Parts: sequence; C-alpha cells; structure tokens
Amino acid sequence: MPWLTKTDFDRWEHGKHFDCYEKLGAHANAQGTWFAVWAPYADSVSVIGDFNDWDESAHPMKKVGAGLSGLWEVYVRGCGTGGHYKYRIRRGAYVTDKTDPYAFAIEPPAEGGSSISGLSSRVVDLDFEWTDETWITDRKGSKGLNAPVSIYEVHLGSWIRTKDGWSLNYRDIAKPLAEHVHDLGFTHVELMPVAEHPYYGSWGYQVVGYFAPTHRFGDPEDFMYLVNYLHEQGIGVILDWVPAHFAADPQGLVFFDGHTTYEYSDPLMRYHPDWGTYVFDYGMPGVRNFLISNAAFWFDKYHIDGLRVDAVASMLYRDYSRQEWRPNQYGGRENLEAISLLKETNEEVFRRFDNVLMIAEESTAWPGVSAPTYAGGLGFLYKWNMGWMHDTLEYMRRDPVHRKYHHNDLTFPLIYAFAENFILPLSHDEVVHGKGSLWSKMPGDDWQKAANLRLLYGHMFGHPGKKLLFMGAEVGQYGEWSHDGQVEWELLKNPVHAGIADWVRSLNRLYRTSEALSNDKPEGFEWVDFEDRTSSIVSYIRKSDNDVLLFVFNFTPVPRSDYRVGVPKKGSWKVVLNSNEERFGGSGYGQSGTVKSEDIEMHGREQSVDVEIPPLGVLVLRQ
Repeated sequence: MPWLTKTDFDRWEHGKHFDCYEKLGAHANAQGTWFAVWAPYADSVSVIGDFNDWDESAHPMKKVGAGLSGLWEVYVRGCGTGGHYKYRIRRGAYVTDKTDPYAFAIEPPAEGGSSISGLSSRVVDLDFEWTDETWITDRKGSKGLNAPVSIYEVHLGSWIRTKDGWSLNYRDIAKPLAEHVHDLGFTHVELMPVAEHPYYGSWGYQVVGYFAPTHRFGDPEDFMYLVNYLHEQGIGVILDWVPAHFAADPQGLVFFDGHTTYEYSDPLMRYHPDWGTYVFDYGMPGVRNFLISNAAFWFDKYHIDGLRVDAVASMLYRDYSRQEWRPNQYGGRENLEAISLLKETNEEVFRRFDNVLMIAEESTAWPGVSAPTYAGGLGFLYKWNMGWMHDTLEYMRRDPVHRKYHHNDLTFPLIYAFAENFILPLSHDEVVHGKGSLWSKMPGDDWQKAANLRLLYGHMFGHPGKKLLFMGAEVGQYGEWSHDGQVEWELLKNPVHAGIADWVRSLNRLYRTSEALSNDKPEGFEWVDFEDRTSSIVSYIRKSDNDVLLFVFNFTPVPRSDYRVGVPKKGSWKVVLNSNEERFGGSGYGQSGTVKSEDIEMHGREQSVDVEIPPLGVLVLRQ
C-alpha cells in the first residue's frame, strides 16, 4: 500500500496540506522507514544513508505525484530510528545530495560513516511523555490581551557556559534558566531560532532544517524536555520563526532538485541582499504547504506557546532593501503572495491552537498587523513596537542636559501606542554589531548609567504594551552581546548591578500583580503632564476599574523636591516603587511612604500631591 494517498495529493496540489510533516520526511515503524520528499523537477531521487552504504542504487524512490505536486516515496526495510540519510537527486547532468527539508533531526555525518560533506538528516521519532497538560489547557492566547506578558529573550548558546567554555545542552540549561526567569518574574522566554542552522554565527536566522531543533544542544527529545520543564515551572516558550528567507548552503533548500523549487525563479526577487540568503516563492503550493505546516508543527509536536515571526517587513514589500525589484501584478510594491501566506498561517495556527501567540517583528507602519484577517489585518496577535524602541533609546542615549530639546522622542510613541497590540522590545538587535550594550548607550558615569537604565526599564513597564528584555540587560551588562560568550554574571557581585536585577524583579512583580499595568487599552492610560520640557519630567496614570498607578519620571540628574503633580482623585497615594532606593543601587533620595492629596489645582486637576523626585529616577504611586 502506498504511503501517500489521493487525499495527500489533492491537498498538496491546492497548497492546503498543513500537516504534511506527518507524511513527508522520514517516518519509522516496526519493520522500516517510509521516506517522502517534494522534488517536482527531479528526474530521479534516491535515499542514501548509513543503512545502505550511501548507495543510490539501493533505494530509488518512486514518483507518485504528477506535475508540480512532484512527490516521491520509498519504503526502506531494516532502516530504523537513528539512521543517517540524504537524498541523491538527479536532473539531467545535475547531481546533488540534499538534506531532507522535513527531517526531524539533522546533524553532521557520523564520524567515519561517510565521506559525504555537509549536514545529514537523521531518522527519529518524536515520542515524549509530556506532563504539561494543565499548562496547555490554561493558556490564554487571544483571551489574554489583558494579561501580563513579560518576555526574557534568550540565545541558548551564550546564556551561560561551563568553566571550559561549552554551552549547556537543552536538559542542563532547563533548571538554571527556569530558576532565573522565575526569580525575575518573567512570564515567557523567547528563544532565538532553534531550527537547524549550519553557521552558528547566524544565531539561527539562516535556517537549513525547519523541522529540526539544532543538534548543538541535544536531540529533539532533549528540546521537548526543556519546553516541558519550563511549562512545569509556569513559564511560556516562544520560538523565533524565520519564513522570510533561508540559508544559502548548498545541502539545503537552494536549487533543491536542479531548479528554483523553494525560492523565486525571478532573479530580482530570489536573493536577499541584506543577509545573503534566498527568498521563498510564497505563491507556490508546495512552499505554502512547507511553511504553514512548519508553523503548526512547533505547536503540535513541541508544545510551544508562541511564534515570533522574524523580518515580516522584508516579506511584505517586494522592494525591501532592493535597488532593483519586480512590481506585483498591479504594479505595486506589496508582495501579495507573502501577505496571503502570513494571513493563512495565522488563520491555520489559531484554527488548530486557539490559545497561543503569533507575534510579528514588523518594522514599518503597515496597518492592521495585529488585526484579525476578517477585519482586513494580517492576523497576528501582537506586533513588536519598533518605533517605541527606536525613539526611546534615541532619547535615553542623550546627555540629560540635551533631553529637553528632544522631548518628543519620549512622548511621541503615545500617539500610536494603541494602533496595534504592541510588545515593547529591548531585544538582541539593539546590543550587537557595534551598537554596544544598553549600559554603554546610557550617558554619564557608572552611577548615572545605572540610574538611566532603571529609568528606561521603569518607563518600559509603565508604558502601554507587553514587555521584552534581552538576556544580560537585567544585570546591566557592560559589553555588547557576543554569541561566543555568556551573560556577564559576575556583575551580580557588584551591588549596583545586583540592584538593576532587583529593579527588574520588582517591576515584573508590580506588572504581574497590577490590573492597571495589564490594561493596554486606551482607557487604561492617561497623561498627567508631558509639557515640562525644561525639567525633563513627565507623569502619567495607568488605570483599571480596581487599580490606579501614578508614574512620575525625572530624566535629569537634578533632584526635584516639592514637585507638585496633579492626581485624579482626593485621597492618599502610597509610593510602591522608587528606582533610587538603596536596594536598587541608588542613593536613597526620593519620596517614600504615603502622601495625601491637597486641594491645590495642578495639571488641570483639582487635587495634587507634593513629592520628592529622585535624580534620574521614577516614582510609582498607587492610589
């Protein structure tokens, strides 16, 4: 009986086979393994591996799909889990050995097992005894728009290393990572791409194995263990996903069967100049099957909680970073096929997994990124707020004496803060490639740098939007991130840097216990005063039905005593956080305890409070 059925063919040809990972790739049973691959332009395909001495004549595949469905299959008796394999593909004079696009595991050939260069696929099963059913059931997804989401972004290879300089594997990193994330109060980790990538220095953003967690940190079962362990500790897992482009390595998807199968045939659209990679042909049914099923795969087989989709802007625009480009059929710059794919991916994911997160890293003003597709949007749940990140860092890196001339950089993001469901990212992109660390961006001496960092984080947690912080930022790391190093954990011995970590911990605790801070709707935010440019002081209110918080920021190193701030209601206001407290590495100056409002009009309000605002500091008061 054939492995692929008429139903498979029909769904494949129409670009609707969104669980094709159940059929393509290598699937072992008691007697052997079924292999299936899409190679529509090939004249012949054979499975070669350590189970047949890499002999292409041993197991030729049969073409079972007509035309561009181009599916091939073969059953290999005696081949079980653990076997290494590739596809030998011929088209005329073109001969190549390719990694399986649907392989569940990829690694270098076994030592002494083959002279074939490059990565080899591996036959594995994905059986695992999951114990996270309660976590999966309780996930909020789109119903959690008013729930706290605080994300700790991690590159697994450089979070922490052994004394000998080795990265920890998936299992060994699980406990210390969970303890750190739990201690600091983050709700999720976001893992930079774990899909298999040949070049470690690409950080996982140039993928060759979309269905395989990288072998660098262990087997698929080990990665499942990591996800399951984090879930058991109450921590969600988001993966970076890269459908915008793929690695140029010849053993992968490039010119897969002697033709531009996965990538655009059009030379103006095929190659991505920014990254030296190839761009998917999003209109091809086989490519749509591949990408949409891959998104579903990580939710299905690995129980992840969200995908952060990388480089969405490069997918939306045909002229992205190109001097020469091909307009769409209507003469426009929009990539209609990519737009359609993104919408269909989100629809399929939410159809099958209605309590997960789909997040877009989209750097332009494309409308409705986080709006549902039925309302004309792209269908993501959240979008990274790149504008907030850029303007806020531009403001914070300036010497405080000049900040009054750039006040709009701080206040302008509130103009569009509710245009999308935003996540506020201070990500790896801001601390690499010569940009320096967040610490190094801050002006002044070490005391002022630390105070500025606490001020920056305080504003991020006060500002509407979910939160994301890259590893190392929580300790005020000196150096910019290097994938060959690790977080500068030794800084925690310094009270100033330990204080920054404690500040992040306190902000997360406030965020997770405050209804006001989780209310990211327009009615949950209210300016008190954004016009005191001279003093570089701003104040705003975050509120819900049962919770009101007042944030007062001083972006200069000048202490402000007897500073009057309007409040919405008569009563007492308790200082719940002062970023200048000694436990945070500050001097201890600033308001503490409880202050009572007075019948003194200020900022258009009948009631006001008189407070002492610390230098380069923020006060958070609760009504």
